[in-house]
Amino acid sequence: MSYYPPPGPGYPPYQGHSPQPGYGAPPPGPPPPQGYPPYPPQQPYGHPPPMQNQPPYPPQGGYTPQGGYPPQGYPPQQQLYGAPPPPQGHSPYPPQGGYPPPQQPYGAPPQQAPYPPQGPPPSQYGAPPPQQPYGAPTPYMQPTPPSPGYITGQVAPVDMSREAEGVRAAMKGLGTNEKQLIAILSRLDPVQMNALRNTYHTRFMRDLLNDLEKETSGYFRDGLMALARGPLGQDVYNVHKAIKGLGTKEAILNDVLLSRSNADLNAIKLEYQRVYRKPLEADVAGDLSMKTERLFSMVLAARRAEESTPVNPADIERDITELYRATEARTAGTDQVAVCQILASHSDGQIRALSQAYAAKYQRPLAAVLAKNFTGHMEAALASMLRAAEDRAKHDADLLEAAMKGMGTKDDLLVNRVVRCHWNRAHMQQVKAAYKHFYKTELARRIEGETRGDYEKLMLACIA
Repeated sequence: MSYYPPPGPGYPPYQGHSPQPGYGAPPPGPPPPQGYPPYPPQQPYGHPPPMQNQPPYPPQGGYTPQGGYPPQGYPPQQQLYGAPPPPQGHSPYPPQGGYPPPQQPYGAPPQQAPYPPQGPPPSQYGAPPPQQPYGAPTPYMQPTPPSPGYITGQVAPVDMSREAEGVRAAMKGLGTNEKQLIAILSRLDPVQMNALRNTYHTRFMRDLLNDLEKETSGYFRDGLMALARGPLGQDVYNVHKAIKGLGTKEAILNDVLLSRSNADLNAIKLEYQRVYRKPLEADVAGDLSMKTERLFSMVLAARRAEESTPVNPADIERDITELYRATEARTAGTDQVAVCQILASHSDGQIRALSQAYAAKYQRPLAAVLAKNFTGHMEAALASMLRAAEDRAKHDADLLEAAMKGMGTKDDLLVNRVVRCHWNRAHMQQVKAAYKHFYKTELARRIEGETRGDYEKLMLACIA
């Protein structure tokens, strides 16, 4: 299965689960092992994207699905900076905000990443916008819509009575039918899960989360409750858990808040305020210190460039010069605020372009520059933003491996990372392909070696 770095921000766009069968029907078969429907031809650099058919739910985070990783043992294909390469054996990507399309043939020797031309003739229709004066307002771009489940009250237009009855029957009386809980809860998408919670409450006058908490235990319970809360509810729960009490669970904050679309961050802030009656920004600021707090304040402002914003070569050149000035060119300390401002305000496509352009100009990976000039939580956060922009599927595969490697499994992180990826089944397949490519084993086999019992069965159902 061939794969190439994703072009989009935040979580990948929602592809939806397979049509939900009625409760008790045979489970759907596994997804095809590779490939997705072909994409429309890619537009030339700078051309506006063609209109797409509207999916059942808004696309999640602007992430476009792609093929799998190249065969093991082959080097990745070199491309123009900021350009997501088209998958092998598939039609190219749809245009992503004007990235340059051409690449060299797969397997050819790496080349120096050339700069895109500094804009086509001024009169050309669809050309990248002219260079804005420094500090001028950013022109309006189409915002990425909220992900499925990130609109309060959004429910699926389907009857979830059978699912609600099945969940209730699994917990009623003596003993719990864990297999039935897994079969029902692991197959629902975010909007269906919202509908199930509502139906369960109105039909039985009971709270689904309370019942799951009482009737199950351990990390199996944590996984079921993470599913039942839905992605927005779980994000809010996790952020609050990360900042309350002694110490801050930095990895959870990074997982939930970094590299998210503006729409999803705004939804998280609104839901946090509704549930905990306090602004999220204030709670995060009170729990972090110094410049790390400043970075998360920039992130929570939710003002990063939308993914529809074209990659402007002149802007990229200016930004990598500023990154160099703020890090390697300084003899007395790093201008941390300048670096944070650049990474927190740019889209994933722009960050990907910055990374490629920086390496081409200064002959050093931007990741290495960040590692040399930052430490602790700040370095981990900036590195996470960079890795997610460069290749989200690989980044998520690395996060899953990090939760399992070493002495003992970090089960809290594993549960949350598996459930977060599971909400987008197309992306989950890409994460599995990335994991197999880089770690030379199936993700399912790795999880089987680190988990047991119903907890193991639930995690495997989520990645299926």
